[in-house]
Amino acid sequence: MTLESLRNGIDALDDQLLDLLNQRMELVRKVGEVKRTANTVIYRPEREKQILDRLHNQNSGLLNRSAIEAIFLEIFAVSRNLELPERVAYLGPEGSFTHQAAESRFGAMSAYMALPTIRSVFESVETGRVRFGVVPIENNQEGVVSEAIDLLLEKDLRIAAEAQIPVHFTFATQAENLADITHIYSKDIAFRQCSRFLADSFDGLKAEFVPVESTSKAAKMAAQNPKTAALCSHIAAKLFDVPVLFDNIEDSDLNRTRFLILAKDFANQPSGQDKTTLIAKLPNTESPGVLAEFLQEFNARRINITKIESRPLRNGATFQYWFLLECEGHADEPQLQEILNHHTADVKLLGSYVRVS
Repeated sequence: MTLESLRNGIDALDDQLLDLLNQRMELVRKVGEVKRTANTVIYRPEREKQILDRLHNQNSGLLNRSAIEAIFLEIFAVSRNLELPERVAYLGPEGSFTHQAAESRFGAMSAYMALPTIRSVFESVETGRVRFGVVPIENNQEGVVSEAIDLLLEKDLRIAAEAQIPVHFTFATQAENLADITHIYSKDIAFRQCSRFLADSFDGLKAEFVPVESTSKAAKMAAQNPKTAALCSHIAAKLFDVPVLFDNIEDSDLNRTRFLILAKDFANQPSGQDKTTLIAKLPNTESPGVLAEFLQEFNARRINITKIESRPLRNGATFQYWFLLECEGHADEPQLQEILNHHTADVKLLGSYVRVS
């Protein structure tokens, strides 16, 4: 076959894809009408997981699971915007890793609001200015984000979903030679997580490392001076049109950050692969065995606890704590429902949602 005939074949398939996508969107439009009549939420992570699982299981071609997810998550996002456009707030600035996490779930076409603090994201969801909020909750290299955990106790919001993205840093600069670079901008954490690349690349050179508030600001500053560079996300380099000289420069390729998608009122149906997050304010935590007895209730029902964090009860006069707990399973399942019914005064359900492995 000739190159021209192959390209003609691709063009013909693209025409079919466009026609099929428009047919899908017509069905989506009708689904939106039904949902608006029933006042049903548009974002259904468990339904999206069912579709992705089905497509993966029947797939026999060259696309792997990650490729299928990347394509169809964008289709889902376009579909949701067709059903009912919803605003999404995230911890900014634009081009941050949280922005990247938000787009990974809500697509490039959604209406986004970049906010300066985690608290402002919570408050925007709480007051109804946005339907969803995206905040970081933990990094597997640096630990939990304490402010986000504390606000889960303070605010009356639900967890609709979680997202997990690999943290990859790029070295973006307009300079052609490293020796020409006088300043490198980034957030302090990025300098730590790219220390080996910096040590190897700038040994003997005189570039100054300048900490700034965000990797997005670093990219913006690097765009303004051809003798500077930024350690930033790929989305930030693209946003500010700074050429990427090196990609994936982080010390660990296992670096991951987990994000929560928050909503004011939200409840997922069981998907078969769920996680539940709870807040436990147990009475008399200073007494021996109180926490152990509570945790034993999960063990007795063979419920796997995947995370527990203790946080200080700041309104208490003595050293007392509350606990953020994550476990496998859905709150509607009988075993977990027994625990919730037994601790109605002590335990707050934050949400059950599809577990991201």
